[in-house]
Amino acid sequence: MAIHWRNSQKQARFFALDARAFASVFLFLIHARLWTFIFALVIMAIFWIVERRGLTFESALRAARSWFLGRRRPAFIKTDRRTSIDFE
Repeated sequence: MAIHWRNSQKQARFFALDARAFASVFLFLIHARLWTFIFALVIMAIFWIVERRGLTFESALRAARSWFLGRRRPAFIKTDRRTSIDFE
């Protein structure tokens, strides 16, 4: 039996990529121009690279945010600042 409650959180996939990558393909189908085709290819390539690194789309956004912000967390006062933890 392939249908089980634990499968309800799986990501939607279209062929080999995350289904959200094909929103750009939908844009290309609506507005077929060379720049939208290139845009769709770039978006799908980004999703493919992210998945090859073993990240989901959400975790890739969190990783990019932490990479841009760095170790300093200016929203906290100096006594409440935490350091980054790497669990690898």
